Amino acid sequence: MAQMTPQVPELLEKALALSAQERGLLIDRLIEILDDEPADEGVEEAWAKEVERRMGDIRSGRVEIIPGEQVRERLKARLRNGRG
Repeated sequence: MAQMTPQVPELLEKALALSAQERGLLIDRLIEILDDEPADEGVEEAWAKEVERRMGDIRSGRVEIIPGEQVRERLKARLRNGRG
């Protein structure tokens, strides 16, 4: 695990002094910056292979596609029944 520099707690303290909207904008910008960094070596290729594998499963009928709304309803029911 990476060690925090002394600047991190200082920046966090300053960020907490911002309004909720300003903190949201800061978070959005930080995420944009992280997304701009190059992925670890091999990650893109691994994801491409995984996508191809999953598409093959769908095309062959090995897996069933469930509409998103149906999944949400099932999850809501599980949460209502205390099985979340």
